[in-house]
Amino acid sequence: MSKQTTYLLGILATILLGCYFYSKFCCTCCKNSIETTVPVAVKTDESTRNTFHLIGDNFDYSCEKNFNFQSESFNYLKPVDSCIDIGISQLKSYFSKNPNGKLSITGYCLSSEKNTSAFPNLGFARANDIKNYFTTKGLASNRFETKGEIKNSWKIENELIIGPVSYAITNDIIEAKGEDWNALKEMITENPLVLYFNTNQTEINLTDEERQKIALLNKYLDHVVDAKISCIGHTDNTGDRNVNIQLGQDRANFAKTYLVKNGIAKNRIEASSKGPDEPIADNLTPEGKAKNRRTVITLK
Repeated sequence: MSKQTTYLLGILATILLGCYFYSKFCCTCCKNSIETTVPVAVKTDESTRNTFHLIGDNFDYSCEKNFNFQSESFNYLKPVDSCIDIGISQLKSYFSKNPNGKLSITGYCLSSEKNTSAFPNLGFARANDIKNYFTTKGLASNRFETKGEIKNSWKIENELIIGPVSYAITNDIIEAKGEDWNALKEMITENPLVLYFNTNQTEINLTDEERQKIALLNKYLDHVVDAKISCIGHTDNTGDRNVNIQLGQDRANFAKTYLVKNGIAKNRIEASSKGPDEPIADNLTPEGKAKNRRTVITLK
């Protein structure tokens, strides 16, 4: 066999061996690599879309923006994107043609967030704040239902909670009869929200039951257009009566300011004082005086 033939056979053997080892090892690597890049379908939870999406019977509008919030805040961040205003304008036109239409707004909050609002949870307060924005665009408050839910996780960017709210349009909700709202009013007036004050108190800390009472007051105001909240301040009988009348007024004003900060319209709240004139306990004891230092919040 000549040297040239031997040389050519060596080259051929090298090529064959190279093809064998490439197909056995390298292609396996390529196959694994390709398999790991195949996208996996993930089921989307409608409540965590993060986008502004109004959907219902014969209505579907969405845009990539939504209302965003600082952590532990129930006031949406401004400015509001113009695409949201476009959607609200279209919803307003839709409601004008659908008298039974309503929008349910669900606000969300994280379980790790402190509830700084007067409502049952921070998500509820966020939904209420967004509802108030809708009403500034000319939609009636009785077109809305608000509620809140607590989540363990949510999309956060640069310490902002992105779009913690979802929307659902319904057309099968029949407006409640007048006697239903009368029953709610009777329940509220028979069991009003009563805040007790210590000397020089500057904050209001509500219990869960008291927060629920504010939610009911807010719901009643949304559906009964001429209704108002009454805040009446009371004192014990210590000191000058005129001074106590002013002190009671200060307490009523303090409660009113607190409700306004939580999204209840200022012109829907009246603040007044009875001073020491309507005690509910004996002013001869410290315990009785403490009960008389109060503000009663109810429907007028």
